[in-house]
Amino acid sequence: MTSLLKEQIQEDMKVAMRAKDKQRLGTIRLIQAAIKQREVDERIVLNDEQVISILEKMIKQRRESLVHYQQANRQDLVDQELFEVEVIQHYMPQPLTKVELELLISTAISESGATSGKDMGLVMKHLKPQIQGRADMKQVSTLIKQKLG
Repeated sequence: MTSLLKEQIQEDMKVAMRAKDKQRLGTIRLIQAAIKQREVDERIVLNDEQVISILEKMIKQRRESLVHYQQANRQDLVDQELFEVEVIQHYMPQPLTKVELELLISTAISESGATSGKDMGLVMKHLKPQIQGRADMKQVSTLIKQKLG
């Protein structure tokens, strides 16, 4: 199965090359390098779900770096990280609204039969395929804990 997301990233790279948009091209090449690295390491061809997982990780890394760069008063690096997050975010699925997320969590709790915080793993296992790349997992975890009491 081919990854439509990988094809889109490839096309966007060509567009950035033609437009001589060096900053965007650099970020897209970082994305492609991360994808290729995983494919070579694991000797597989990634599907869209696996590509989204890589993109999530890349965004998380950049957000963590942002904090350090802000503390060090390095506005040039802060701007670069923000730009990269914006480019990577472009390839992510549409984020869930709070209402949609709460509905999915409630459904997952009832379908998994979860009754307490000990059952959080069951709920997360049920939810992850539906929300990957569409919600912040820390926020999801907090909402599940609140609902399970």
